Amino acid sequence: MTPPTLLLTDPLFLKHDPGPRHPESPARLRSILSVLARAPIEGTQVGQPRSATEAELASVHTPELRKYLLGIAGDFAEIDPDTHASPDSYDAAVLAAGAAVQAVDEVMAGRARNAFALVRPPGHHAEPGRAMGFCLFNNVAIASETARRHGAERVLVLDWDVHHGNGTQAAFWERRDVLYQSVHQYPYYPGTGASHEVGAGAGAGFTVNCGIPGGATDADYAAIFQDLFLPIAEEFRPQLVLVSAGFDAHRSDPIGGMMLTERGFAAMCAAMRSLAESVCGGKLVLLLEGGYSLEGLSQSVHACVEVLAGRGDSFPDGETTSDAMHALARSRQALKPYWPRL
Repeated sequence: MTPPTLLLTDPLFLKHDPGPRHPESPARLRSILSVLARAPIEGTQVGQPRSATEAELASVHTPELRKYLLGIAGDFAEIDPDTHASPDSYDAAVLAAGAAVQAVDEVMAGRARNAFALVRPPGHHAEPGRAMGFCLFNNVAIASETARRHGAERVLVLDWDVHHGNGTQAAFWERRDVLYQSVHQYPYYPGTGASHEVGAGAGAGFTVNCGIPGGATDADYAAIFQDLFLPIAEEFRPQLVLVSAGFDAHRSDPIGGMMLTERGFAAMCAAMRSLAESVCGGKLVLLLEGGYSLEGLSQSVHACVEVLAGRGDSFPDGETTSDAMHALARSRQALKPYWPRL
């Protein structure tokens, strides 16, 4: 019997409340869960996550950050102008990190076909020593370290959130066991993610950035996947594929400036599933990041879960824009010295 697609979530994630006008609101996850309940997907199983241990948090984050975040547990706090905490935020963040760990545990053990951790707060902006950008702990970085403890020598993190995952990049900047690939709006918050940012030291070439101006389409993302991300990933041959799955590149998102559709997100998910099936027995985990149009977010998540559960999908036909072609060319030029397939 084929193992299920595991969906990990918990009511505690709804109790993280950054404030009444904050875009990263509990309504985001509530909308996702409502759509999944109204249109359930065969082959999925909902599970309840556990909290991350101190050792799991420490695999990525400094003692100073962990002490600071623990110190604001149970209180309202403004970490920075974008990042706010409520009394339940610390516990929700520790549970979100634990969901990332558990998703990897279940997939690496073969008990789940693949997994999607539907969590809040998100994580990819959190640096080893700094919470920022709506994020407290870096869930995908902690998931990567979990895979390494399972014996995975090579882990791929693919980040399709509209914002560059500066925290994930910082965590693995000088390492070659974790390949970080990001497509994002550039220039835009947080200001990182230029094509020349390729890693350093032993990690040179193992950070892959393709930053493109606003207005990019499904066809633009298709070109970036087919001509940059997938050739490098196939050469890298990861033993686990992780996705920082933000949906704020959707055309209806009030924060992002991209033009992606639900079909575009499903196609990216299908590309990652196909890659995982070809190189690592289908081991694939998605972790929820951003996405602030309730309809765009919930419909795109639903489309991705359908793909995880077995539906095929491909990028819609369309012409690649000149902005995307130029961005792709810059990234290929920066990475060509490290990856012969480019």
